[in-house]
Amino acid sequence: MASFLYRLGRFSFRRRALVTAVWAAVLVALGAGALTLSGQLSNSVTIPGTESQKAIDQLADRFPEAAAGGATARVVISTPGDITDAGGQAAIARLVTGLKDAPKVAGVVDPLQVQAISPDKHVALAQVSYRVPGFELTDADRDGLMAAADSAKAAGYTVEFGGDAVQAMPATNATEGLGVAVAAVVLIITFGSLLAAGIPLLTALIGVGIGMAGITTASGFLELNTNTPVLALMIGLAVGIDYALFIVSRYRHELTIGRDPEEAAGRATGTAGSAVVFAGLTVIIALAGLTVVGIPFLGEMGIAAAITVAIAVVIALTLLPAVLGFAGGKLAGGKIRLRRKENATTHGERWARFVARRRIPVLIAAIAGLAIVAIPAASMQLGLPNDSTAAPDTTQRKAYDTVARSFGEGANGPLVIVVDLSASTDRQSALQQAAAGIGGLPERPIVTPPKINRDGDLALLTVIPKSGPSSTATEDLVSDIRGLNAGLGTATGASLAVTGQTAANIDVSEKLADAMLPYLALIVGLAFLLLMLVFRSIVVPLKATLGFLGSVVATFGAVVAVFQWGWLTDLLGVKTTGPIMSMLPILLIGVLFGLAMDYQVFLVTRMREEYVHGADPQQAMVTGFRHGSRVVVAAALIMISVFAGFVLAESSLIQSIGFALAFGVLVDAFVIRMTIVPALMSLLGRGAWWLPKWLDRVLPDVDVEGEKLAKQLDAPDERELVRS
Repeated sequence: MASFLYRLGRFSFRRRALVTAVWAAVLVALGAGALTLSGQLSNSVTIPGTESQKAIDQLADRFPEAAAGGATARVVISTPGDITDAGGQAAIARLVTGLKDAPKVAGVVDPLQVQAISPDKHVALAQVSYRVPGFELTDADRDGLMAAADSAKAAGYTVEFGGDAVQAMPATNATEGLGVAVAAVVLIITFGSLLAAGIPLLTALIGVGIGMAGITTASGFLELNTNTPVLALMIGLAVGIDYALFIVSRYRHELTIGRDPEEAAGRATGTAGSAVVFAGLTVIIALAGLTVVGIPFLGEMGIAAAITVAIAVVIALTLLPAVLGFAGGKLAGGKIRLRRKENATTHGERWARFVARRRIPVLIAAIAGLAIVAIPAASMQLGLPNDSTAAPDTTQRKAYDTVARSFGEGANGPLVIVVDLSASTDRQSALQQAAAGIGGLPERPIVTPPKINRDGDLALLTVIPKSGPSSTATEDLVSDIRGLNAGLGTATGASLAVTGQTAANIDVSEKLADAMLPYLALIVGLAFLLLMLVFRSIVVPLKATLGFLGSVVATFGAVVAVFQWGWLTDLLGVKTTGPIMSMLPILLIGVLFGLAMDYQVFLVTRMREEYVHGADPQQAMVTGFRHGSRVVVAAALIMISVFAGFVLAESSLIQSIGFALAFGVLVDAFVIRMTIVPALMSLLGRGAWWLPKWLDRVLPDVDVEGEKLAKQLDAPDERELVRS
């Protein structure tokens, strides 16, 4: 592989105008597609095969007038006085009329007709149902909904809106650019040159631009989740800068030892580029593995991000050498002097030697620190976002709090019970038994009168729990209601299923939790094999994966402490706390594993390169660490900066993903890779590179460290053969 990448790097360097033109054409073509073919993104979170989704499909087929799959809105009108007096009734009437005239509304439940009035008569609750799902609503549709309250507000009434119809698409904002700015500063400090710092940023932004344009174009043909481009942007930007950083750093090293620019580009692509390929493969495996857990929206997010990573790898191997061709030998030395050169080259070596001398205390301290940070993870609660997790100053949160105070928390998360009467001989009796059974459960929920379809074979019951939609009591209630199905079927032939947004969220959370361990086993197993192939060792991949598990558990602990317990929320700008997003743990496992293996490959590849070139294990560790640590530190700081920028986003999901990835990279890079890895490599010595002879014969030699390439290039009679 190293020889092929060497030739590819030299070709791109020589044909830099052609290679640059090809990538520019790709960017322009996909950009045009994004402008003309883009479609609407979806914020729906559904999993085919769950009971709640089956019930929604059943309603769509046999009870379409119920609009069960459409968006809903809760409209809360309140006043310090009596909402049922003449003025209040007139305000409610105008509000209901305006809601019925709003775009795409299927129906409105008048609070005066159903007596949805709070006991103190200060608050009325109207329910709005839409003909389309929430993700199909546009900003104009939501503006139309909000405009219905103008007359009531003008008369002095307070009107707030909740429900999935009000949830706009999460969007990034200018604050994420702070991460890129910090990354630029890190690159300038690392290289001491504005030109050298600008090249990784340029190629990374081109790669992200191509990836994002491709995703936007694909949205015109596929239904994509709204978080799909956000994840791809996070990962693509971070790895794009890191991969370019690694190759540019090696290119500058080759220049400093006297190589001509074209030869330096070829060697950098052949050696550092090989590590980039395998580092990228681990990220791609981890992200693409999200498709096998049976969760469509996670799978599409993983595929989109994996494609963006693949683009970043290909750009690093082709466009980057071409850009280096334009820069030529100008990158040989930095013009910005921020510190003495000798200090910059010896800090890593001094740290490596310190860790080697104190390896046992260092290991104990690092592992103990990880264990302490991981403690909060034991109390992790999973859930999906609802109005209770919205920012306190939003209309959704104000509506949720008002409903909870006036009607009880359960009114914010009603359950929809679908009763199939088609196989029952006494449908009325079966429906009564179902309602009585639900009402007689220990929580004593409120059961509203049924709605029956035109054929009389399907009925809807609305059940209002006493507990909130995110509480364990509501989860238990859903389980108890579903437990009535067997007895109902035996007694009457009817069947029931629980659906609605609350039940769907519970089903999604359970499915995600069940998929976590199989997914973890899959990516760890595949990556272990890949790392064994790269390092030709069993011990190195084993400690790499175990180190990852330590960093991910510690990250879970930090996420719980901030987003569930509320620690440091003011400092980090987190406006609300609650259960951890159900998708976050499995998403974090996939993304963080891939990024962690990046650092493992970047750091340990250079150690192995020194070892196979004849250095003893201790010296190989120190020398490899000296060469690789500065790049790994810079790469980690860049990733942390990029991810931390997303903590400033409006969406709580994006905030939690950004924080989790930033903290995870911090722990994995500085505690695991920069501390535990050199300590273990020193402790194990030659044993770190042990591989059974029979396995050594079976495994193909991919020559990541470029040993064969170096021998070929250093042999004058073979040099021309390799270059041809």
